Amino acid sequence: MNNSRNLTYYRRALEVACRTAAAQFPILLITGPRQVGKTSLLEHLRESKRSYVTLDDMNLRALAKNDPLLLLQRFPPPVLIDEVQYAPELFPAIKMQADHSPTPGGFWLTGSQSFPLMKGVSESLSGRVAILNLLGFSAREADRRASDVPPFLPGGEAVARRGASGASTTLISVYERIWRGSFPALVTGEVRDRDLFYRSYVQTYLQRDVRDLLKVGDLNLFMRFLKAAAARTGQLLNFTDLARDCAVSVNTVRNWMTVLEASHQVFLLPAWHTNLSKRLYTTPKLHFLDTGLCAYLTDWSSPSTLEAGAMSGAILESYVVGEVLKSWWHQGKDPSLYHYRDKDGREIDLLIAHDGRLYPVEVKKAASVGREDARAFALLSHRGATAGEGAVLSLSADSLPLDRTTVNLPIGWL
Repeated sequence: MNNSRNLTYYRRALEVACRTAAAQFPILLITGPRQVGKTSLLEHLRESKRSYVTLDDMNLRALAKNDPLLLLQRFPPPVLIDEVQYAPELFPAIKMQADHSPTPGGFWLTGSQSFPLMKGVSESLSGRVAILNLLGFSAREADRRASDVPPFLPGGEAVARRGASGASTTLISVYERIWRGSFPALVTGEVRDRDLFYRSYVQTYLQRDVRDLLKVGDLNLFMRFLKAAAARTGQLLNFTDLARDCAVSVNTVRNWMTVLEASHQVFLLPAWHTNLSKRLYTTPKLHFLDTGLCAYLTDWSSPSTLEAGAMSGAILESYVVGEVLKSWWHQGKDPSLYHYRDKDGREIDLLIAHDGRLYPVEVKKAASVGREDARAFALLSHRGATAGEGAVLSLSADSLPLDRTTVNLPIGWL
């Protein structure tokens, strides 16, 4: 790798999981949204002898679709194949090669549009492929802080290690990060015009992913849906209301939401519930995974207007959920995340299920919090759950205990 690329490369936490997976599986697949650095990550890790193929090249894509075995003869393993979702015909050929010569790390693949991609992977490569998810930069990656820390859990060693390399934050610095978003091109300054970046990103997304996944005829109508969905980040997902605002059917909205999920634009946070109680909602919460894209779609012109606007609390919650999700996915782990809401209106923003316990997390746009901000945590034991330590993530400067099992943590510790 040349030195100029080294100067601009930001270390990704997923590097460790990539190396570990590539040493054990014949096939490594990195999936995630467009332009989050999947190719840059594997280019950074690849050896000089590993060839590179991108299926953005129409000639190579045609060869991969029409004669996949010939493509693999021209580019034998070790090989990195980029945008593999464009040629699912490759998967059986890769399976044959991997079975014939099951050398660990022979094939490195990247792809977006996870639903059709994963369908092809599950049908052809099951048991042979390690699948890792990559999103935009976490706050730690963007700041080039220590990323070799455990995934986020309230309390214990995980919090202590994160606190040792935590960042000091202010109200405006948090909303500047939220408004800018986490795409590497914006974080690194490669692209300085944030609005131009997102305008181009949305057009590329609409013209490529949406058309490929759904064959949507009226892209303007889908754009209206995209904006209406962004306005609902951090809220319970009500398909009927969303359909009414977009003037389409509920089934259409459900299909379009599947596209947002499949292309890694949103995360639907499921509701935690138990069969023992009928007083709990089972509706998921909608969270945009890149808050900069969400702020762009909802027309907030600056960090200050976003912070002062009606969406400020909800988009802060989406930001935290995204950071927690990255802390797990970028360590190669798949977390069990939920939210809690009962029919009395009591709610908990985030629950992390781990080793038989539910760890509650509340997000507050405040510098000072108290025990009352965590009062809903006690509901978990009343619903038959075993609760772990809890945290209120806030804009405070320091970590302070709120009671024996709950701590106030600065958002900068994520």
